[in-house]
Amino acid sequence: MTAGVADLQTRIQATLDELVASGAETGVAAAVYSGGRLVADAVSGQADPAAGTSVTSGTLFFASSAAKGVAATLAHTLAERGELDYDLRLASVWPGFGAGGKESITVRHVLEHTAGLPGLPRQTTVAQLCDWDHMCAVLAAARPWWEPGTRFGYHALTFGFLLGETLRRLTGRTMGELLRDAVTGPLGVADEVCFAVPPRLLPRMARRPAGAPAPDAPPEGSPVDRATPPALRDPSAFANRDDVLTATIGSLGTMTARGAARMYAALLGPVDGVRLVSPARLAEMSAITFSGPDEVMGFPAQWAFGYSPFRPSGGSTGDTSGDTTGAGATFGMIGANGCAAWADRDAGVAAAVLRNGATPGDLTAAVRIDQLLEDR
Repeated sequence: MTAGVADLQTRIQATLDELVASGAETGVAAAVYSGGRLVADAVSGQADPAAGTSVTSGTLFFASSAAKGVAATLAHTLAERGELDYDLRLASVWPGFGAGGKESITVRHVLEHTAGLPGLPRQTTVAQLCDWDHMCAVLAAARPWWEPGTRFGYHALTFGFLLGETLRRLTGRTMGELLRDAVTGPLGVADEVCFAVPPRLLPRMARRPAGAPAPDAPPEGSPVDRATPPALRDPSAFANRDDVLTATIGSLGTMTARGAARMYAALLGPVDGVRLVSPARLAEMSAITFSGPDEVMGFPAQWAFGYSPFRPSGGSTGDTSGDTTGAGATFGMIGANGCAAWADRDAGVAAAVLRNGATPGDLTAAVRIDQLLEDR
């Protein structure tokens, strides 16, 4: 380990320890890859406050929507292998999906969050969210909020089902099976990045501390209120629900910091001989594809091809718009619980910061770690 790399590890470790000691974090992990090498892997605090267990490099964190970056990576890797066409119409492999004005929706629309299907029925329960067949039937019967491809709106929970069911019908394999085959297996992180946690890995889960506050309810009647059922508005609480953790939802998932960072590093270039996509595809998938209003969240947004073009230290506050510095140089995803994973294409750096802190959406840890990377 060079002096510079050793110093980065020391500074990241000190930052995490400071955040835990101050009470800002309960348990937190951060990992950084540079040039295809793991250069920092730091942890601090408690993984399960009730059990008194400590965070380790192998601790799995419920990463909420940070898993959308995993789903997008799976799609791009399959496209790289010639197994998926971005312009594939969902209805061509999913009989009945084309009803109600959805016949033109493509995989590209799903990745770009322009499919027009951001919402779920208001009465949807957590149990139904965990029922793959039920959720896919709901989406097959739904009508788009807008003409597909004409507007952007964050598909918070529907994204994973739309993409995953299309892949299942196209290949005959589930999202989890495809992820292990194409991404996590080759990278040696099949037990560190997953949509559904195998029951045998549940003892490695970080849990949210008791008494953590729920996020504020959206304005009544607003698009985000209409899109998100009340029972599903506190994703941070899902970290304590084994039914959610062990279910394939696709928009949500679980990972270690080092596993997530390794995946993003393998998009940038070779990691121990494994490279997920070509330089040309990397440029395409990290380029900004949309700039304008988010019809669901209600603020201006920019979006890359399946990812948010954010950088924590650039001022992202937890929404899907993020920072656009570099116009395609940075791409990744964050979760509503403040977990984040991203890559800087120009710097050749990939990072992940995962937490189980009590404050929903707090990106302080991710911002502090990203600032250290910018200061290198």
